[in-house]
Amino acid sequence: MTINIRETNEQDRKTIFQVEDLAFNDPEVPVLADELLYDPTARPLLSLLAFDGEQAVGHILFTKGWLEGFEELSVSILAPLAIIPSHQKKGIGGQLIRAGLNLLKQQKGDLVFVLGHIDYYPRHGFVPALPQGFIPPYPTKKGLEDAWMVQTISTINLADCAGLVHVAMVMDKPENW
Repeated sequence: MTINIRETNEQDRKTIFQVEDLAFNDPEVPVLADELLYDPTARPLLSLLAFDGEQAVGHILFTKGWLEGFEELSVSILAPLAIIPSHQKKGIGGQLIRAGLNLLKQQKGDLVFVLGHIDYYPRHGFVPALPQGFIPPYPTKKGLEDAWMVQTISTINLADCAGLVHVAMVMDKPENW
């Protein structure tokens, strides 16, 4: 299986929605992804699709965030990452993460945050963000504090910055955390 990854465009909107819908057993996730793509406060953003031949099998979205008191830093929020069920556990999510992080690094990104699976994202370089002093927009659920994670993709030192992380308007709702 050869996976090809490319940036999305306006014509991909329906495909992205379908991938997100197939990947999650939650009808709100594809709606959130769709709304984030058109939220001006989420820009600049990076949206990538993964293809197995002609079939779209995965999608990842990185949207703009910012760190209070450190507005000069380039901050991105990874959400959502979606792989259709037939292609899960084949490394496609990791390929999408690596491709996205590499592109963000080329664009002079500094920090990437994710609220995600605590066994999955550390395999891709993410570490718990709360112990580093990075506060999510809303408290994480009890017992899932380590699901709020960060990765630096520049030369900045995590110990030199901390604070409240802000996200795009569409994502800035308690139910998303």
